[in-house]
Amino acid sequence: MTDSRRNTALFFGALFAVMFALRLCHSHILWADEDYHLAAGLQALHGKILYRDVWYDKPPLTAWLYAALGALPGWPLRLFDAVWLLAICAATWRFARDLWGRYEGFLAAGLMAFFLNFDFASAVIPAAPDLLLLLPHIAAVHCAWNRRPVWSGLCCGIGFLFHTKAVFVLAVCAVVSWPALPLLLLGFAIPNAAAFGVLAAAGALPDYLLQVWRWGFAYAGSSSSPQPVLNGIRRVLDWSGFHAALVLGALAWFFGGTGRAVTDDKKRSSVPLAAWLAIGFLGVSLGGRFFPRYFFLILPPLVLVSARTVARRKTVALIAAIALLIPLIRFAPRYFTLAFQPATPWADIALDQDSQAAAALVNARKQPGDTLFVWGYRPGLFVYTRLPVASRYWDSQPLTGVPADRHLRDAVSLIPDWAARNRVDLAATHPVFIVDSLSLANPRLALDTYPELRAWLAGYSMVARTPLSLIYRKIASAPR
Repeated sequence: MTDSRRNTALFFGALFAVMFALRLCHSHILWADEDYHLAAGLQALHGKILYRDVWYDKPPLTAWLYAALGALPGWPLRLFDAVWLLAICAATWRFARDLWGRYEGFLAAGLMAFFLNFDFASAVIPAAPDLLLLLPHIAAVHCAWNRRPVWSGLCCGIGFLFHTKAVFVLAVCAVVSWPALPLLLLGFAIPNAAAFGVLAAAGALPDYLLQVWRWGFAYAGSSSSPQPVLNGIRRVLDWSGFHAALVLGALAWFFGGTGRAVTDDKKRSSVPLAAWLAIGFLGVSLGGRFFPRYFFLILPPLVLVSARTVARRKTVALIAAIALLIPLIRFAPRYFTLAFQPATPWADIALDQDSQAAAALVNARKQPGDTLFVWGYRPGLFVYTRLPVASRYWDSQPLTGVPADRHLRDAVSLIPDWAARNRVDLAATHPVFIVDSLSLANPRLALDTYPELRAWLAGYSMVARTPLSLIYRKIASAPR
């Protein structure tokens, strides 16, 4: 093994060790968003077909991936997280190495690793569609840059099966390799045609279109913020502050004097990199929510240009190093809190802790063949209990029409007529357990406020409760 390969192996080995150690700090927690896809994968293992048998409002690949991994929480989940993060860093390293050089490749991989571990206010980034999209995203643009349009399209197509926002990645690749657009689209079509063929063969394609696209458009067309413009400005500024090292590097790249070598680079790559940032920001701003995970769409180009600027300008490198202390000091202590003080009151994990408590009460009473329904949005309950759903519906979003990002405080339905029909369908099923995790938090969305569900709920008796959840069990004489 040559010295350069040995150094590369040592670098990525150390990177993986650090990231896995950080992930193990929260192996006892399921984070919002990852639990939904993990639970969907578990239902697939129970023999359920996504969309046809189980409501699932995201593209299928995340759930299929978790099903292939056994839909296991704990250290196996965190090992997968660390491996996926390492793959993202390796893809970033290869892109930066080919674009700038080996030194910039290591800087880019290091910056990517840093922000994949110290990026959110919770200090933990779940392996959900926005994060999973990062790997095919980087690979797609890299292939387009290297004039491999079919491979670029394939990566975009795989990304689209993780997250519909891969259409923005496809747009970036089209800008980079526009003369080969037909080949790019061909590559994009191949994995999607295969996936849609599988769904069609299972009789799930109409439900896929209904759940992912009709519900998705209804959600995208609404906003949970009363002042979406001000909310967007505030969140962009907040994100920019915690990512000041990248923002500074990008500004120095696009607008600063950087010497002849970097100027030559700018002539070749500034336009496509600027297009990448602009198109990515359109994806970030779609729907006006500006959630932190949406900014993953602009993270790769910012990392690439910042790595180049930091490598070539000592002043920028020094300021960037200081700027990295902002997220490090703010977010790093959360890992130690999770690892060594798990009982510490913390709003970010309060719902999951309640789900674990409710799941323990269900597990103490469950028998083989039992089923579960959750009123609210607590997919983690299915992961902790390992129970199958009794109907297509396993949370309250399609039954109230109120998205999970607002149903603790709001009661305005996006799809009232559709939700009413869904409630009628639910009332025809008879899960053994119901965990109501919404009525106490938002009485306007309480189970017994819906006429279609009152007689249905009368067939259950409350057998336990937690501070945030009510647990019901079907009365023995009630119909199955």
